[in-house]
Amino acid sequence: MSKNRIRELNDAFRRTFHGGRVMMTSGVYELPDCVKAEALVQVTKFSEFSADNDPHDEHDFGSFNLVGRKFFWKIDLYEEPDVKDANGDPVVNRVLTIMLASEY
Repeated sequence: MSKNRIRELNDAFRRTFHGGRVMMTSGVYELPDCVKAEALVQVTKFSEFSADNDPHDEHDFGSFNLVGRKFFWKIDLYEEPDVKDANGDPVVNRVLTIMLASEY
């Protein structure tokens, strides 16, 4: 799969949370619901990609500050080699994890 296609799929997933799973670390999960909700919004709106935080140009990592804390988010791809899509390509699962920077 091309880098451009990976970036497009990562962006679509990050903006909609459709096409994968969203996970939170225990530190994020323990925050008030309103903070967790705003963290999700921050991920969907993230657009500050640079060579420093996105060296492979796949839009799979970002960070933001919220309620005096630094958050990271990361998209990981997990290929299911034994499961094929309609085109015969391996199915790729996307998992977006939101974490506190202190948990990294």
